[in-house]
Amino acid sequence: MKRALTFVFVLGFSCCLYAQAVDTTVCDILNNPQSFNGKIVRIKGTVAAGFDQFVVKGADCGINVNKNIWLSYPEGIKAKAGPAAMVQVQPAHNFAGDVPAVQRTPVTLDKNNKDFKLFDSQLATPYKKGGMCLGCNKFEVTATLVGRLDAVEKAGMQRDKAGKIIGFGGFGHMNAYAARLVLQEVSDVTSKEIDYSKTLAVTKDDTAPGTGGSDQFTAARNFVKAFAPGVAAGVQLKRAVDAFGKEKENNGVVIGFGAANTAATKDEGKGTVDSPDGLLFTCTFNTSRLEGDAEGRAIIFIGENIADLRNPAPEDAGAGFYDLENHAWQITILDAFATRQKTLTLPGGYLILNSAWPQADLDKNVGDALDGFLVNEELLHR
Repeated sequence: MKRALTFVFVLGFSCCLYAQAVDTTVCDILNNPQSFNGKIVRIKGTVAAGFDQFVVKGADCGINVNKNIWLSYPEGIKAKAGPAAMVQVQPAHNFAGDVPAVQRTPVTLDKNNKDFKLFDSQLATPYKKGGMCLGCNKFEVTATLVGRLDAVEKAGMQRDKAGKIIGFGGFGHMNAYAARLVLQEVSDVTSKEIDYSKTLAVTKDDTAPGTGGSDQFTAARNFVKAFAPGVAAGVQLKRAVDAFGKEKENNGVVIGFGAANTAATKDEGKGTVDSPDGLLFTCTFNTSRLEGDAEGRAIIFIGENIADLRNPAPEDAGAGFYDLENHAWQITILDAFATRQKTLTLPGGYLILNSAWPQADLDKNVGDALDGFLVNEELLHR
């Protein structure tokens, strides 16, 4: 009799734990992330693993914020999906300001669960046809997600009047997301192939040559040296490459390779090493999704992110995420154009460079395509 009572008690307790998940929506969370901070939530959403995104989208929210929740797996989960490239900012060991300790309740995820394996595999499948398509995935994935919701009052960097970074907040690429979902369970996984047919008509005869590898940083430095002193394009590209520092120089930029898809404890709070200005910039490149010269394009993009965050021009010190992304893509397009790349496509089939465009239309075509990508695909608020 005692065993039966114990079994009933344990079963009832387990049901109560599962019931603690709050059923909500992406839009409700984005409207007030702080009200869900630390809670286990259950949402239905579309997930994107793009160039610098690993997010749950809220396309129909209609609110003036970036309409995404950053997605992470629990620490220790070795899985494949994630952004192709990203940078996170962290206070170094010698950062002068206060950095509050963060305590989070651990969550677990069964990486051998068939729904999770399908979910992760579909999000890690790249689109490979037609020239260079940076961070382009083959599938769009929709699922029911359960996990711990982490939130901050304000994402991004907080600066003083002089533009110096004095505070940190946020998750994901450039710390730009006010909410993060650390995945505990996934179900109801469905996927559909993303339509790249319009782009393919233009890019089908293009190739994306190059060998990739660790010497892409050296190649980028050497390419910049080919510009005559004072040439505007060379100056802009040099700024992006110089953000990584000289070889073996400790300038606070840490480079790693992999999927960058977990909520690691070491990334919150102060780092363990010093830097010249008390800031650490952790850059991660997923080389399995950056074949050939695509890695070089990613280096320029992330380098420009670092330069804009670390040493912004006075007029750019308060730039929002949309503007930072826009600027980095412009410099990346400049790099592609300077190396005589024929086309460059972004997730969702946005053609942002086509060497066949008339010179008179180039600026407008690039601007329109880039704005469409940032607003409609990345769901960023201007």
